[in-house]
Amino acid sequence: MSDEKKKKTKRIVKIVVYSLVFIFVIIQFIPVDRTNPPVRNEALWKSPKTKEYAVRACYDCHSNNTKWPFYSYVAPMSWFVISHVNEGREHLNFSEFNPEDGKEAADVVEHDIMPLGSYMFLHPDARLSDKEKLEFVNGLVESFGREDKKDED
Repeated sequence: MSDEKKKKTKRIVKIVVYSLVFIFVIIQFIPVDRTNPPVRNEALWKSPKTKEYAVRACYDCHSNNTKWPFYSYVAPMSWFVISHVNEGREHLNFSEFNPEDGKEAADVVEHDIMPLGSYMFLHPDARLSDKEKLEFVNGLVESFGREDKKDED
């Protein structure tokens, strides 16, 4: 490769890198809402242990008591986190609780749908042992019941 081509390639790489850094800095100024609204109707837990598991494995996305980690302040990761929290609160919010909403909770935990693998990767303490998971599922059923299964005959 000639010196001319090397210089041109080096210049293009430099422009791309500077452009990416500039974009990264600019997107940090895009506002995102990381608020925790007030708790309106806390779920009624039948046992403190069940609530402890819920706080550990669920509350960051399914309550108004989200603990916002450092990466939730850095775009574009912040957009991903906010989206997940908003979606989680929309599906089930232990801080604005309707007992009917909790009936699905045992099934999603029992079938490893929740907590999300991506969440547990960043929050290993949310991972429940088999024994803890069984206790949690039983506690969820005791606290909120279970969705009625329709017979499909």
